[in-house]
Amino acid sequence: MQIDDRDGLRAWLVALRTPGLGPGGLRARLDALDGDIGAVLAALERGRASLGELARAWLSRPDEALLARDLAWLAEPGHRLLCCTDADFPPQLDNIPQPPAVLFVAGDPALLLHPQVAIVGARGASAAGLAHARAFARRLAEAGFVITSGMADGIDGAAHQAAMDAAAPTLAVVGTGPDRVYPRKHRALAGRIAAQGALVSEFPPGTPARADHFPRRNRIISGLSLGTLVVEAGLRSGSLITARLAAEQGREVFALPGSIHNPLAHGCHRLIRDGARLVETATEIIETLTPAACMLGAELAGRLRRDPAREQVASAPGKPAASTSFDHAAGGLDDGYEQLLRELGHEPATMDELVRRSGLSTAVLSSMLLMLELEGRVECLPGNRYQHVPVGSAGG
Repeated sequence: MQIDDRDGLRAWLVALRTPGLGPGGLRARLDALDGDIGAVLAALERGRASLGELARAWLSRPDEALLARDLAWLAEPGHRLLCCTDADFPPQLDNIPQPPAVLFVAGDPALLLHPQVAIVGARGASAAGLAHARAFARRLAEAGFVITSGMADGIDGAAHQAAMDAAAPTLAVVGTGPDRVYPRKHRALAGRIAAQGALVSEFPPGTPARADHFPRRNRIISGLSLGTLVVEAGLRSGSLITARLAAEQGREVFALPGSIHNPLAHGCHRLIRDGARLVETATEIIETLTPAACMLGAELAGRLRRDPAREQVASAPGKPAASTSFDHAAGGLDDGYEQLLRELGHEPATMDELVRRSGLSTAVLSSMLLMLELEGRVECLPGNRYQHVPVGSAGG
């Protein structure tokens, strides 16, 4: 359930900032205590003697000024602490090695539930590489995939910009706190991403850029995405770390070939020799990932059906219980989907408008709209708006 009360948020922040605990330690304790962050914090305080000196000092006297700054950041519009116990925490992160315990989000957290493609590559990319990144990002965004990257200079920035120039959302997973911008030259880009997509970090506000943060950031980029495309990369590029993590997580890895005389093609050629898919067009990526996108939609639907919070929302007074499954046996949609299509009407509507009309949560609607989009019954338009596609015109 989404944490709204200040005490609950404070408990998460105290646990997150406990030295030496880390996301793995926190998630293990949450699993043992049924996801109750209050019980986890109480257990940490009772067991202080077994913790390190810094952890004991922190739990004995947390820095209240630091926690107040964290809470002030979270109180700002469009900011969210997305916890691993929340119904709308992205399930694709649950099964990766060392999954994050929380994500700080500036922007629209529902986008993390959408099918994503990571586009990464060299910071000092060539003009041709930047052009390829922009072209692939634009085509993939137009096909309905959210473009995810790390907001670094070069390929990352070009991919983010191209997606937004196509009036599509984009996600930037950063290696700093969500209130910091690295590199500094991307301050305007960061503001645009937060307004049109989302900035995502597992690090609390105020965390500066550190070399060891970026490999950790990379596992989230690859983990969120159905596939990772490497556009240009030298043999020592951090993008190869992202690609390796994607392969270890069971995700698809794509690489663009280049000239044997271009040092920025050597990393991509190594990936291809190691089993990455050589691609020349975005269509190849779309065709490869569409089945995985359908599976993600089905997983989200099943997860939301099982969530008690979703049932409370769906059964709110005056609202019929909304189902998130398709009635394939009957060859049509079940009542929950038909109701959503009626509420969508004949004019495009934003997610906020649909939340108001349906009384459903953003997480539930994101899953349902994704399934409808994959079935050709809804089209995602620029500006994160949705349009009902009448039967008979889908795919036309």
